[in-house]
Amino acid sequence: MKLLASFPYLAALANAAAVELDQRATPSPLDFKIEMVGNSQIKASITNTGNSALRVFKTGSILDSRPIEKVKVSHGGKQAWSPRVVVPFSGMRVYVEPSLADAEEDFQTIAAGETVEVQWDAAEVHDLSAGGAFDFATAGALAYTYAVDGNDSKTAEIAGAAIYQSNVVTAHQVDGAAAASVGHAFHAKTKKRTTVQADCDGAQRSVLKDTLGYCRAYAKGGAAAASSGDTGKLEEYFKSSSTETRGTVEEVFNRIVSECGSSAGGAPRTHCADIWPGGNCQGGVVAYTIPWESYIVYCSSWFGYPATAGNCHEVDRPFIMLHETTHLTEVKGTQDYGCYGYECARGLSPHQNINHADTYALFANAIAVGC
Repeated sequence: MKLLASFPYLAALANAAAVELDQRATPSPLDFKIEMVGNSQIKASITNTGNSALRVFKTGSILDSRPIEKVKVSHGGKQAWSPRVVVPFSGMRVYVEPSLADAEEDFQTIAAGETVEVQWDAAEVHDLSAGGAFDFATAGALAYTYAVDGNDSKTAEIAGAAIYQSNVVTAHQVDGAAAASVGHAFHAKTKKRTTVQADCDGAQRSVLKDTLGYCRAYAKGGAAAASSGDTGKLEEYFKSSSTETRGTVEEVFNRIVSECGSSAGGAPRTHCADIWPGGNCQGGVVAYTIPWESYIVYCSSWFGYPATAGNCHEVDRPFIMLHETTHLTEVKGTQDYGCYGYECARGLSPHQNINHADTYALFANAIAVGC
């Protein structure tokens, strides 16, 4: 397929799918390009444009084999004049902690000047059954450290996050029936129906109950701050203090208050054991959400986080719970962009921050501990 990067397509997808980045962010040492392969497959080429080898953390990123959101998709229908609309995502959202990854396969070294490629089928987690014209683009972040003396062993802390934005590629004639077949096969393989908290023992239920209380308190504080709090805090985290931003943030936190106030466990289904086929609580994954099935899974590592923390931007159990709860379609349907922590969130654009799970958790933490 021919790559198109005309200004109308770029503008449409940037507005609809939030691919634009904050121009104040440090230039990324990684260059991303995508292209169509076949009917609905995407191939991404990632080039290290810097002078040093980068050791990239794969979990939760575009290099992850899990069905996370690797591209944003907008659809214009079969008529050229049809308006572009965002195609919903039906995969998983993950919360990751690189320090918990203990396998070399969770990292990939990209030498200076080297290009690596990764390919996946967008039809697995995006409904392309309508066929016709679709736009695809990717934006997010890759956490990395520097390879030490050419050694790929895990010898250094994460040095930073390379924030990236790809080109926009347009597929003009997607075969809707073929794409639907791909999606049906994927969801038939992964769909789970499990009773709420059936896999949580008594101690885990007690931890969840306590954490729900803290989550509710964090969300109440966030809602109040969004409604009538300090303008500077909203600007710091969401890069906007407009009436629209205040209203959106307040509404999201109020929905979290409702979810975390449920005696049934907040989310429609909450699990304490990995129920994803083949396992997903590995490679640094602490928790994950399947918005299209409305359930959250807390991996065993989540129970090792503190019950509550008193420091700015320190991650605790309610921080992660609030983060995951924003992923639920009933709350906001937020994204991760492969971007975790304060420094990375500061590099996102206002449109991304308002749709970014960690931004809400960071803001709530800041209000709770008085950052």
